[in-house]
Order: sequence, then structure tokens, then C-alpha cells
Amino acid sequence: MNDSDIEKLKQDLLGLKQDLQLQEDEFQAVNEPIALDQARVGRLSRIDAMQEQQMSLETSRRRQQHLVQVDGALNRIQTDDFGFCYICGEQIDERRLLLEPTATRCIPCTESNN
Repeated sequence: MNDSDIEKLKQDLLGLKQDLQLQEDEFQAVNEPIALDQARVGRLSRIDAMQEQQMSLETSRRRQQHLVQVDGALNRIQTDDFGFCYICGEQIDERRLLLEPTATRCIPCTESNN
């Protein structure tokens, strides 16, 4: 990849990071424990509310994990390690990086580890 391609990916990653942080901040601002009136709400409603809360928490966990991956990619760009497989050290195919700029492994290493 040339420098302009890497700079474009860096800007895309910075935008993605900002979006993810904004979503997480909004989630944290409205996320509160479920407080249902046990006498007025049926068992199924409580189960539905708890399930919805668990799904929201899992979405938040995945968003935080994605933020870590984005930060890792930005760090690799900063240290000139971006685009190299951490297993074999070979360059990751440019098409893969364009689709998934947080990728840390080339296709052959990804396939052999699965």
C-alpha cells in the first residue's frame, strides 16, 4: 500500500473510532439497571426486559472490542507495522485491508488458525 492509501485508511479508522465512541457514550448515558414493579409486570415482561438488557450489554461489549481493534490498527499505522501479518510477518493483501483495516493476519494464517 502506498502512503496515500494508508492515510485514507487512517482517516476512515479515526471516523469509525469517533462513531463507536459516540455510540458507546450514548449507551452508557441511558443504560441503567432494570427496575420493574414486580406486582404490576408479569413474569414474561420481566424476562423480556432482562433479555433486552443482556442484548444491549453484549452489543456494548462488541463495540468496545471493536474500539480496541481500531486503536490497534491506528497504533500499527503510527509505528509503521500496519499491513503486516503478526504471525508470519508477510504483507497482508491490500484488498483485505481495504475491507477490514483492523486485520492483523493474512488470509493463509487466518485459515490455518481456524
